[in-house]
Amino acid sequence: FPFPYTPYLIQERFMAALYGALEAGGVGIFESPTGTGKSLSLICGALSWLRDFEEKKQQEEARILALEEGKREDLKKHTTSAGPGHAESEGAAEEPDWVTAFVQKKEERDMVVRLKEEQIRRKKREDRLEKIRNNVQLKYAAKRKRSEEDEAKRLLQLSKEVLSEGAGVDDLEQLDHNEEELILAEYESDEEKKVVSGLEEDDDDDLEEEHVTKIYYCSRTHSQLSQFVHEVQKSPFGKDTRLVSLGSRQNLCVNEEVRRLGALQLINDRCTEMQKNKHEKKSDEGNEGKKRRVSRTICPFYSYEQMQFLRDEVLVEVKDIEQLVTLGRETKACPYYGSRYAIPAAQLVVLPYQMLLHEPTRNAAGIKLKDQVVIIDEAHNLIDTITCIHSAEVSGSQLCCAHSQLLQYMERYRKRLKAKNLMYIKQILYLLERFVAVLGGNVNQNPSCQAVSQPGTVLKSINDFLFQSQIDNINLFKVQRYCEKSLISRKLFGFVERYGSPATAVKTNKENQKLAGLQNFLLTLQQGSDKGGDPPVETENDQLRTASPLMHIEGFLSALTNANQDGRVILNRQGTVGHSSLKFLLLNPAVHFAKVVEECRAVIIAGGTMQPVADFREQLLSCAGVDPARVVEFSCGHVIPPENILPIILCSGPSNQQLEFTYQTRDLPQMMDETGRILCNLCNVVPGGVVCFFPSYEYEKQVYAHWEKTGLLTRLATKKKIFQEPKKANQVEQVLVEYAKCIKRCSQAGGGQMTGALLLSVVGGKMSEGINFSDDLGRCVIMVGMPYPNIKSPELQEKMAWLDKTMPRAAGQAPSRVLTENLCMKAVNQSIGRAIRHQKDFASILLLDHRYARPAIFNKLPQWIRERTQVKPAFGSAFAELRKVRTSMFCYQ
Repeated sequence: FPFPYTPYLIQERFMAALYGALEAGGVGIFESPTGTGKSLSLICGALSWLRDFEEKKQQEEARILALEEGKREDLKKHTTSAGPGHAESEGAAEEPDWVTAFVQKKEERDMVVRLKEEQIRRKKREDRLEKIRNNVQLKYAAKRKRSEEDEAKRLLQLSKEVLSEGAGVDDLEQLDHNEEELILAEYESDEEKKVVSGLEEDDDDDLEEEHVTKIYYCSRTHSQLSQFVHEVQKSPFGKDTRLVSLGSRQNLCVNEEVRRLGALQLINDRCTEMQKNKHEKKSDEGNEGKKRRVSRTICPFYSYEQMQFLRDEVLVEVKDIEQLVTLGRETKACPYYGSRYAIPAAQLVVLPYQMLLHEPTRNAAGIKLKDQVVIIDEAHNLIDTITCIHSAEVSGSQLCCAHSQLLQYMERYRKRLKAKNLMYIKQILYLLERFVAVLGGNVNQNPSCQAVSQPGTVLKSINDFLFQSQIDNINLFKVQRYCEKSLISRKLFGFVERYGSPATAVKTNKENQKLAGLQNFLLTLQQGSDKGGDPPVETENDQLRTASPLMHIEGFLSALTNANQDGRVILNRQGTVGHSSLKFLLLNPAVHFAKVVEECRAVIIAGGTMQPVADFREQLLSCAGVDPARVVEFSCGHVIPPENILPIILCSGPSNQQLEFTYQTRDLPQMMDETGRILCNLCNVVPGGVVCFFPSYEYEKQVYAHWEKTGLLTRLATKKKIFQEPKKANQVEQVLVEYAKCIKRCSQAGGGQMTGALLLSVVGGKMSEGINFSDDLGRCVIMVGMPYPNIKSPELQEKMAWLDKTMPRAAGQAPSRVLTENLCMKAVNQSIGRAIRHQKDFASILLLDHRYARPAIFNKLPQWIRERTQVKPAFGSAFAELRKVRTSMFCYQ
């Protein structure tokens, strides 16, 4: 395998196993701990397979075409050598056989034609990209042409304005141009217009290409994707791989006017509307004399020529999202659409989870998975991700707010709306009314002032919910499609933006008097929610502005179209109708993953910590109908020497108190005291940073307060400066910076009483994933107790009941019991994996709870940690080991 340096042995094994899985068309679960060069192994293994696959395919094509050419030559010779009369009589006699042969050979001939076309297309594409690669002048020519066009358009617009001055106001004009845009266009429900590319028809051929065999690589965040792209750039494949990075409009839009909208849904809707305007522009211009023209905004970056140029630029040189946006601004071309037009010809497509796992998003992006390869990295939380993507929640106040907005909208434009639009608006209003009624409220009253008569949480199947809401007679599929095609939430947002703000000057005519009701209602909503004390007025106001509540409700309506057995609706009645909510919970993520596995040639699920893998096998692959013979599992060790890590399961503390942090015992003062004593002893011998993980924010807070009261915190603070993980995401960075500075200061000072810092963190919090505590930042990681999920949660209880009903028992254990253990150990493995980040790193790991020693739990630790773990019944021997490690490690350094 080509590699930028001599690979570790485990990297070679990883790449060989990956190559084999791709070649066999398998579904692989690959685990390679952080610090072992997983990204490079994925890149070099997968792209080596793709290169070989393309070579074999081209050789096979050449063989078939040569064979066909040979047959033609033989036929020519045969026809020439036979006399005309002989050929005629033979033809007449043999006609039935000839017809049969013709039918049999039709497929073969079609394939030859297809291969020839593909060769021509490939040659055309390679020549085009080579031309761009070698001719810098082309880039500047394209940019210059674009700026010349802009200038010409500007002058034309000025001329039009001069001519239109003094032309008088059109008597038919009842609404100004901006308000015309708020009116819904005529809607034909049965009309299925397939505008694939969103460009003019004559442009389609140039931008639409056949999809070559490719690898779709997806990860959780844009920063992880950018990191991966940089690894590709550094790899031996960096120069000649056609790679395209995909992102949302929020990440890729370069139109400042649209970007300013902030909320993703608003940006999506505004962009879609602008594309629609571009297509309607031609017909508007054609009918200029017949009907009054409407002022419609068209995106200046949506230019066919510039996007074609941007597409080719993307394919010529590997670029990450930031570089793509910069290129879009320079060339005045849309990176969002330009990158999508590069998908067919790309060999490697890099994209976020949601874009690949959510079918409507996948289809909208033009992603075709048939016979392609998918690699899902950082996949330890894949099941949760699929569940979250396909779940949806709406609050009572959102439902009431959407109802009020839509009612006002309908009243305002009733005379201008077509019958189909009115019918669907009335259906949506009815749905909103029934949803609020199910929560125990009245849609016409302020939700924040309506108390709920029967608080609590109720779970229902989809069908039961539809019957109880009395909406089982409404076709939700049609309503959902109407919302999608008509862009009603976008129009509604524009309407509220115009009339929903108290600052807006409203004319006092009869129509507009009705709109005062909307303003007053929005104001009471803000004031009502403010009484709770938590969200300030500005936040609530921002929330109302950033997205129309109808946008959230569309997601909930879409979720209700799932199959009855695959999900549940949770009715959460809390205090007031405004604070109550309806939530759709997806129980069977496999139903959405099945489509990916069925279509793809091969699927690889990879991560640093994939243990326990039973979840993936049973809940995802088995339920998705994957043949067990197709599943490949690979797990490799770490590159660090065995002596660089010391994992210890500690069963009791310094005063022989057994460590068992169950819900019943963990609040006992003696348990909290024992935890404090363990930390005091460790901080005396462990240099640098110590990271201590608690099962929850509440428990961490409770223990901290107890230590403060007993004076233990003061003792700890003499050796390590204490930091606490903040709940707010925007404060995490600051805490980490201070934590790192303190450790650096102490190591530079040397010999002082203060030896570093202690960071109190939370499992599943901001610091248990995606943050590296390498080197001195994490010389010891401590896990207090076992972070089991809250089994009183109605959602978890429903999931457990569903698993017990649908899954077989594993090794005598109920599937629900296995689920809670797996959720706990996944969280533990993620947290303790923070410490070792590269080959020369070293750290100790302490698991404070005797239950970790039980075989069922112990076997769910990552293999590379499990192999080196020591179980210590008493604290003394564990402490001696830690002192030994400290001495040997500093000699090793």
